Amino acid sequence: MPIHNADIAAAFAEIGDLLEIQQANPFRIRAYRNAARVVGELGDEVRAMLEGGEDLTSLPGIGDDLAAKMREIVATGKCRALDKLRTELPPAITELLHVPGLGPKRVRLLWQELDVQTLEQLARAARDGRIRDLPGFGARTEAKILQAVEARLSKARRVKLATAAPYAASLVAWLAGARGVTQVEAAGSYRRCRETVGDLDIVVTATAGSDVMARFTGYDEVSEVLSQGPTRASVLLQSGLQVDLRVVAAAAYGAALCYFTGSKAHNIALRRIAQEAGLKLNEYGVFRGTARIAGDSEESVYRALGLPWIAPELREDRGEIAAARAGRLPQLVELADLRGDLHAHTKATDGHHTLEEMALAAKALGLGYLAITEHSRRLAMAHGLDARRLAEQCDEIDRLNARLEGIVLLKGIEVDILEDGSLDLPDDALARLDLVVGAVHSRFELPRAKQTERILRAMDNRHFTLLAHPTGRVIESRAPYDVDMLRIVRQAKNNGCFLELNAHPERLDLLDSHCLMAKEEGVLVAIDSDAHSREDFANLRYGIGQARRGWLAAADVLNTRPLAQLRRLLATRR
Repeated sequence: MPIHNADIAAAFAEIGDLLEIQQANPFRIRAYRNAARVVGELGDEVRAMLEGGEDLTSLPGIGDDLAAKMREIVATGKCRALDKLRTELPPAITELLHVPGLGPKRVRLLWQELDVQTLEQLARAARDGRIRDLPGFGARTEAKILQAVEARLSKARRVKLATAAPYAASLVAWLAGARGVTQVEAAGSYRRCRETVGDLDIVVTATAGSDVMARFTGYDEVSEVLSQGPTRASVLLQSGLQVDLRVVAAAAYGAALCYFTGSKAHNIALRRIAQEAGLKLNEYGVFRGTARIAGDSEESVYRALGLPWIAPELREDRGEIAAARAGRLPQLVELADLRGDLHAHTKATDGHHTLEEMALAAKALGLGYLAITEHSRRLAMAHGLDARRLAEQCDEIDRLNARLEGIVLLKGIEVDILEDGSLDLPDDALARLDLVVGAVHSRFELPRAKQTERILRAMDNRHFTLLAHPTGRVIESRAPYDVDMLRIVRQAKNNGCFLELNAHPERLDLLDSHCLMAKEEGVLVAIDSDAHSREDFANLRYGIGQARRGWLAAADVLNTRPLAQLRRLLATRR
């Protein structure tokens, strides 16, 4: 079975979780967590790197031991170190770490004191009122835990978009090689760039006698064939991801792609339009009586309904049909529109490459500028910069810019917003910078009014430029903190500040609804990678997907501006 980077990253992340619960050496834990992140964000598959004879130890943070484990996982699909750890701890205990508010120390305490090993046992303990008496918990925390666990148990299994991406790409390429296949595309929530994906839907057209169905069910990564027929099949991959295949005639390809892309609400709205026009719309086409009048392309389907084609990311029945009718659909931003990146880290703090290495990697992707925004001193675990080290880095950036060609480094900082709304570094240290990226990294649990006021006060600082990952959420791991986003957006407009859409697939923060809010209020959004390594710039594509879901055009995005125009915007604020 081919091993994807997501499989290696998952193994390393689980090792880190298990070691944390065991209270192992923090440096060892951090090594596995860093390795999981590095591998998960690689643009190239590790197995392809090994086949090409590349040295895995050239990757940031990957030494001989981790490289050996990566080779083992690729070769065997297993990791002996992980298997050993699994025998030492309850098998489902790492699931508890995904409950908001439960870190390794609390999970260990729940296990040792209450014998809680599964989500179901955790829910039962919370309902029985047994958690509140443990040190560091209390009734309020117990209630929050119960709410989070019940929500997690009730929803279907979903995977992050970036996790699903390599599986989708491999399958599409595999099916494209089948005899007689003429068109193949992944549809569903994956095509709509939703931040999580429940399963994969693939639509194919093929000529008579094609072996595409046998090729699909015989794919190396299939663990179980759930159903199979002449035109449709469902399989379960070894990763647990379900994939549904639909083979259609070329005359119905557009209708099927539209139908299986969804969303359900968008499709219902389209069918209603068809009915009002005396037509019938289904996955096979648009029909007047028994005659098919459209369906070979999505454009033909929309045209038959009196609409222009609507981009998949907009298909959520959130006003896109009315906008299409009125000719007000935005020309959505594309990856090629980005001129630079305004949030990146280097080895000076918790990044993995030097200033020059990060600059050259950004240049290789066609970017013309890159803001270096290390963490500030409050984030000690990331070796955050104090005023002296920040000044030294500014000098280093000036020297490097003097000899760089084709890209310019901007001087910045990702400064912590403290609980009282002050910034973690003094004004005189911030004054020399091109931009100041403010971020909340602590006290996520503050009440809505206090959290909002904290951010508003920070944005009043005349050096404040950009609010990083504005809701603080980590997908499926940490809920957004409670904040009045409309007030934040309007404060940004009044103060001439900007908001970030953090493209890291674990964050994708701003939410799509907040992107639309910013657009409507006239506040520019920066789509940033938050890169900690050269490979992380690839995450910008996920930020673009989220921005498109939020109706953003290139003009709504700060870093689509050329450098001279960007500098003028930054100078106006500062």
